Amino acid sequence: MIYKSILNVGSTNFCPECSGNIIWNKEKSETVCEQCGLINTERELDLAHKAKRAYSKSEKVVKTRTGNPISPILPDISLCTLIDRRKILNPDLKRAVKKDSHLSWEKRNILIASVELRRISYNLNLPEYIKTESINLYKKVFKKNLLRGRSIKGMITACIYFTCKKMNIPRTFQEILHETPERPKVVKNCYSHLIHLLNLKVPGINPIFFVSRFTADLNLNIDIEKAAIKLLQVFLKESSISGKDPKGLCAGAIYLASKFKDIKVSQKRIAKTTGVTEVTLRARYKEIKNNLNLFSLLLGKNS
Repeated sequence: MIYKSILNVGSTNFCPECSGNIIWNKEKSETVCEQCGLINTERELDLAHKAKRAYSKSEKVVKTRTGNPISPILPDISLCTLIDRRKILNPDLKRAVKKDSHLSWEKRNILIASVELRRISYNLNLPEYIKTESINLYKKVFKKNLLRGRSIKGMITACIYFTCKKMNIPRTFQEILHETPERPKVVKNCYSHLIHLLNLKVPGINPIFFVSRFTADLNLNIDIEKAAIKLLQVFLKESSISGKDPKGLCAGAIYLASKFKDIKVSQKRIAKTTGVTEVTLRARYKEIKNNLNLFSLLLGKNS
């Protein structure tokens, strides 16, 4: 420990018990007696740093203190003291503690939504920026009073799904539904309500983003992945995918690539992994095969 003698501590520089010399413990910010160990003052405030906190490295804020900004995912429930009401015998004091510990509806709402958001994001391994964008979208819904009559968990699930589609995160609607206790009908209604009242543009998911994930789940090599991506790139340039499930297109491209690379993978296995039916897989397989140039397919087979 680093000790340092100080001057003008309180009204005297000596211990009131044994008249010993008072020293300062810099690590704990305490003034103690060097002879008997009596703590005179503890946890002194550091008033030497009064500058504002800065989150950038610009030249204008060189003299300010730096640090990470507070995450919007953390709910603001303000400062409070938790008291165990079971140990309070006075009924008036129990009522006062109960009333003081109540949160407002806004804080309680954001608290429930943020806890559900962190739970779903942890189970789905979603990145930090997805969580930040989702909670900001939910707060926008709450501030505009669009949550009345809607489920809190259903709305935050709909916000997560919209953000994943917007940021091209390969997470399907069924995967997100699997992590929430709400019924699919409730989440679908919340998603439609969110899109309609906020006038949001429904983002489309590029099927290419699913290829790497599904080929890894099927234990296929990198050649199949590259061929499937090449097939989808050519198909997206020549035709529209409006109204088509991106998982079905991805499944059809993987099956077509495996056939050209002479890799035996059953339609049933691909359909089960991608979450589509075998009928959808065959329809998308024929559509991709008929719309592609024969020469580009031959080149893809020989490469």
